[in-house]
Amino acid sequence: MKERYGTVIIMNLLGDPTGAAPALKPESIADPRILHAQALKSSRVDRSIFNNLITLYAKSNLLDSSLRVFKQIPSPNIVSWTSLISVHSSSPLSLTLFLSMLRCPILPNQRTLASLFKACVSLPRCLLFGLSLHALSFKLSLNAQPFSGSALVNFYSKYRLPIDARKVFDEMPERDEVCYAAVIVGLAQNSKPLESLSLFAAMKSSNVGSTMYSVSGALRAVADLAALEQCRMIHGHAVVTGFDKNVIVGSALVDGYGKSGLVSDARKVFDENIAVMNIVGWNALMAGYAQQGDSSSVIKLFQSMANVRFVPDEYSFLAALSGFYNAGLVGESEIWLKRMKLEYGIKPGLEHYTCLIGALGKAGRLEDAERIATTMPFNPDAAVWRSLLSSCAHHSAADMALRMARRLLELDPNDDSAYTIAANVLSVAGRWSEVADMRKLMKDRRVKKEVGKSWIEVKGEVHMFMAGDRKHERTEEIYEKLAELMESIEKLGYKPVWDEMLHEVGKGEKKEALWYHSEKLALAYGIVSGAAPAGKPMRIIKNLRICKDCHEAFKYISRAIDKEIIVRDVNRYHKFLNGSCTCGDIW
Repeated sequence: MKERYGTVIIMNLLGDPTGAAPALKPESIADPRILHAQALKSSRVDRSIFNNLITLYAKSNLLDSSLRVFKQIPSPNIVSWTSLISVHSSSPLSLTLFLSMLRCPILPNQRTLASLFKACVSLPRCLLFGLSLHALSFKLSLNAQPFSGSALVNFYSKYRLPIDARKVFDEMPERDEVCYAAVIVGLAQNSKPLESLSLFAAMKSSNVGSTMYSVSGALRAVADLAALEQCRMIHGHAVVTGFDKNVIVGSALVDGYGKSGLVSDARKVFDENIAVMNIVGWNALMAGYAQQGDSSSVIKLFQSMANVRFVPDEYSFLAALSGFYNAGLVGESEIWLKRMKLEYGIKPGLEHYTCLIGALGKAGRLEDAERIATTMPFNPDAAVWRSLLSSCAHHSAADMALRMARRLLELDPNDDSAYTIAANVLSVAGRWSEVADMRKLMKDRRVKKEVGKSWIEVKGEVHMFMAGDRKHERTEEIYEKLAELMESIEKLGYKPVWDEMLHEVGKGEKKEALWYHSEKLALAYGIVSGAAPAGKPMRIIKNLRICKDCHEAFKYISRAIDKEIIVRDVNRYHKFLNGSCTCGDIW
């Protein structure tokens, strides 16, 4: 459409004074060289024709020709320079051209800066250049203009500087839908889901229209929070605005419902949009099944891709391997990693090997898992050693756990999980002097344990709890309900799991500490507030791995209240019902 618009402009400019366009054949619409030839013959050639030709040549992937046209302009103006910089925004040439423009001297406008910020994002190691551009835009009072401002927000977001991106947005006096989309997407991509959703709500309150990018960005934030009700509300908004049939929004909806634990709704959205669904949507649905440990549905979907002529990519295999990992299927993990290389010619990445290592560790094949970690064609990262450390803890392999913790601390001496998990597995083995050494090392290095947090959504509002939290307005009711629950499950046979508690702590203190974990408080509040009507599951999100005692308690509580409880921790989904969990007590 833009190509045709530029062509029409040139045809109008080349036309006679009466407005009649020159006699051009239909094929000239698609070939800028014919228009260029007509321009050279015309007696009415001016700079605007050449400016448009620069863009048209670039649209036809004739970048060298666009540069030659620029050099034919006697006195290039800011539009000429901006056109040329824009078409070369994925090349270092754009930055060189900008410096040449300044020497003329010609100062940039907000569209010039927007193209340059885009170049800094697409090119490697351009953070400092982008910061210099920001300083220049500030001096020229262009930093808060819509075009340059939204591009600057995107620049900071891509460089993982969300605070700076938000500051730029806040300084903009006028914010259109593009500005809001840039900051909503940027915050969602930088693990700031609550801020992203807050700005989406502010955008709607300000009567600023949505775009497919702002809607998909909000859905990404919802996926990170696993906030089901928020996902449903944004889905309703997408239907009203007509974005629900857009492939980008459709894929984001599949991802949002899948990560919120409602794969049935993700599948429904997928089926409704299957005619336009791309590989991203297919992978999102497979990832949703994989997170539930439903490997059979992942494989069925993987095989169905061939029927619609989609070729699986590395993310398709990552979903399959994640499904096998969560289902504890070691043999399938090994087979599919080989298939990936031999049948599809895709080189496995570090994430694919991490899934295999995790599956081997879960199955108790700890030496095999360590051998893969040390012989794979990648340097193991923290996630690999952390996965092995967790597997050692599950199988009470204290010596190997200590070795894995040291490996992890070599990469990151401030990783609190290394100290905590190692101390727990050593305490189970009764090696109290080594537990003390580990905790002393943690104290000496001033490493703080990450605070456990749990979230529950009630009527579209997200409530957050920490261990021993007493800040909630309904604290008394929550603690009374929790005491009632714990007493009732003790009658059913529940016994506290002390494995992960310090041995110096008295039994009464241990019991109280276990009772008031964040996920138990969130569950008690969910019951008190009526978060889940009859027939609906209770949904809780945990930022860390659910502890053994909470896992055991939730199995009994699901029996006591006759309700399904769904917990998404940092590793996977746990579905508690009738006294059992879908993870098979391996997580």
